[in-house]
Amino acid sequence: MLGNSTLGNKSYFHKLKELHDALFSSNDMEKHPLKGNASIPMSSPASYQAFGDKQSNGQHSKGGGGQGRGERRGVSVSSDDDMLDVTASGMSDHILQDELTASHCGGVTFAGVGDSDDIPGIGQYDDFHTIDWQRDIARDRMRHRYIVKRRQNSILDLVKGAHDAWSGWLCVLLVGIFTGAVAGVIDIGATWMSDLKYGLCPQAFWLNREQCCWSSNETSFNDKGNCSQWLMWSEVLIQAKDGAGAYLISYVFFISWALLFALLAAALVRMFAPYACGSGIPEIKTILSGFIIRGYLGKWTLIIKSVGIMLSVSTGLSLGKEGPMVHIACCIGNILSYLFPKYGRNEAKKREILSAAAAAGVSVAFGAPIGGVLFSLEEVSYYFPLKTLWRSFFCALVAAFVLHSINPFGNEHSVLFYVEYNKPFLFFELIPFIALGIIGGVIATLFIKANIRWCKFRKVSRLGQYPVTEVLVVTAITAVLAYPNPYTRMSTSQLIYLLFSQCEPQSAGLCDYNVESIPGKSGAQFSPGPEMFSAVWMLVLALVFKFVTTIFTFGMKVPCGLFIPSLCLGSIVGRIVGMGVQALAYHYPNVWIFSGECSSANSQCITPGLYAMVGAAAVLGGVTRMTVSLVVIMFELTGGVRYIVPLMAAAMASKWVGDALGREGIYDAHIHLNGYPFLDSKEEFEHTALAADVMQPKRSEPLSVLTQDSMTVDDVQALLKDTEHNGFPVVVSRESQYLVGFVLRRDLNLALENSKRTLEGIRGDSLVLFVTTPGLAPAPGMPPQLKLKKILDMAPITITDQTPMETVVDMFRKLGLRQTLVTHNGRLLGVITKKDVLRYIKQIDNEDPSSVLFN
Repeated sequence: MLGNSTLGNKSYFHKLKELHDALFSSNDMEKHPLKGNASIPMSSPASYQAFGDKQSNGQHSKGGGGQGRGERRGVSVSSDDDMLDVTASGMSDHILQDELTASHCGGVTFAGVGDSDDIPGIGQYDDFHTIDWQRDIARDRMRHRYIVKRRQNSILDLVKGAHDAWSGWLCVLLVGIFTGAVAGVIDIGATWMSDLKYGLCPQAFWLNREQCCWSSNETSFNDKGNCSQWLMWSEVLIQAKDGAGAYLISYVFFISWALLFALLAAALVRMFAPYACGSGIPEIKTILSGFIIRGYLGKWTLIIKSVGIMLSVSTGLSLGKEGPMVHIACCIGNILSYLFPKYGRNEAKKREILSAAAAAGVSVAFGAPIGGVLFSLEEVSYYFPLKTLWRSFFCALVAAFVLHSINPFGNEHSVLFYVEYNKPFLFFELIPFIALGIIGGVIATLFIKANIRWCKFRKVSRLGQYPVTEVLVVTAITAVLAYPNPYTRMSTSQLIYLLFSQCEPQSAGLCDYNVESIPGKSGAQFSPGPEMFSAVWMLVLALVFKFVTTIFTFGMKVPCGLFIPSLCLGSIVGRIVGMGVQALAYHYPNVWIFSGECSSANSQCITPGLYAMVGAAAVLGGVTRMTVSLVVIMFELTGGVRYIVPLMAAAMASKWVGDALGREGIYDAHIHLNGYPFLDSKEEFEHTALAADVMQPKRSEPLSVLTQDSMTVDDVQALLKDTEHNGFPVVVSRESQYLVGFVLRRDLNLALENSKRTLEGIRGDSLVLFVTTPGLAPAPGMPPQLKLKKILDMAPITITDQTPMETVVDMFRKLGLRQTLVTHNGRLLGVITKKDVLRYIKQIDNEDPSSVLFN
């Protein structure tokens, strides 16, 4: 690698020693430039915004994603203020270890330490751009070294060091507290507004049905039907609870309240926070990968999403609030991170807080703190170091504790669907459990394909121009069709709880069993009653209804999640299958698979509620493609720890079937539908091309570059005007094309504007210098030179033109690159950007490369 440098023909170690002596013998590193150096650094903290991308379009890249999972090591450290004037690739970390602890070491400065920024705005990111993971992580390490070194100077510096050490824990503590509090308010508000469709509490209208009935002696917690404190709308208006008139009044109020809530939710989203619609998880995955979407995690999005999800859930639409809770928690994490400059001013560090916030969101949504941590790790986070795991666990714990203290569910359990049966499952039941996994995978695949097709139609048709009208129409149809069926009239969470519950003898509907005593034996046999068959048919209709309405609901311009509808679909299927297996065990007790437990005098050997729980996990796993986190969430959600094996079997079967029928889960499908630049680190590609085949521009096309010391201000401005690239390589000269560094278009614009404001005598014919060249002083009568070495990245990551694209794609995914420069024998040939990589992947997948959104 050093063969292309200008260090001469001496041995490598002798060259390295000379370089070391040159670096540390003077504080002015600019006296030792390495002109024409085309060496390739072994590791670099710099990966800048894509050359070749449009400035107006930005570089959307999921791949920021963080430097994979694990620590990154950089040879040199770039900062907002200056770049280390060393590009020799043979240089290792330990050479710079001591010097980089200073606030200004040989020309290296960085924001927040030592000298302030000379050029305002340098190091920040524009909207719809990818963050520079390598630079941000390096900046944080330099800041940390500076603080550690100064701790011995004074008590104040010691306190500052301690504050820096525990600021991360304090930040996630605040995130957990606020997330739990907001979740409690949302749960209480959504329950009250949902009950408002059926009636109200005259004594205290702000109480929901359960709270209103707490003072009544006529009801128990699980039986709210006979509560005289709660009045239905028909009782309020005509003092009648039954009859055609009462039914009609209740029907009209049900539809009217649903339309009112839907109108408010859609109007608030449209007027105040367009980013508050949908689930938010696809965008959270993209943001956590290192992408900038200004306003998506802002205060208005937080407020409107919190209010809107209460309204949306209350409409009775087939949606849930669990997915949006992740978005809300990340909004809280983003806002609170600005209280701590360590995280607020560093986008890479901020994503550690956002990962912990995502875990807290799932924790309060399901009462599943451990599942929340695993969900953040498995599903949404791209960069998840060990310390983020600890802080995510702490944040989820605090959020769950705060929510449990608020007690929005009104019982002693902090989970949504607590199950009370504790019978062990039978070995032969693994067969129907795996069958449920297969069915769940098929249902999930059909749903994903149908929903994506409908969302595509919405985007290209005139329907997308009328989002509020669409919401009102879907709400009206849903309310009109849902009310006649008692299983669709109730809220989705209540239906899931009913399907998970264990039946009591001599109940109605799904629990209509005839109790038959067995002569000569203790115990009884339960046989299906007449109401059970009609209940099964209504469940089948509810399944079809929920499936169809969820297709049209998910993706509308209101806050809407997909966890609860998926659980509902799976629980209906599972309950029906469980009741079928139970009927087989009753009618054929002597068959060999039932001859053990089911032929004895036990009350019931088959628990349909367990099948509902397994089916719910199967469909949710097929829709989201979750595995480990799904199983943990399900047993935390229900308290059924002993049923981990059935849940695992169903989740794996569902994922296998889903992957066989379609590669993507619902969130990845929506990421690609919206064109977000997401480079999945878990996907595998078959690459046959080389870097030279993908780079821009092609060999026959001219390359837009800056020269290190021969361009004027007018030349630079003309290049900026004639091109729309987001960055430019800096070379020794146009003839040699030996690489010197890389500069961002945004930084170049800011530097030119700043020089015109602050420097006297700068004219259009002023020479622009990106390196300090000895002897190149301005001639008498000539304008002063403009030195822009501070914005130059002198250690860009480079590859050769013969590098396989498999290696290039892995570099982009695991290092979070924004671009890499392509060289041949040390001479610059072109650039490969994240956009080029995404286009290449689309091409090898036989998809339209233009479908990736870069605006």
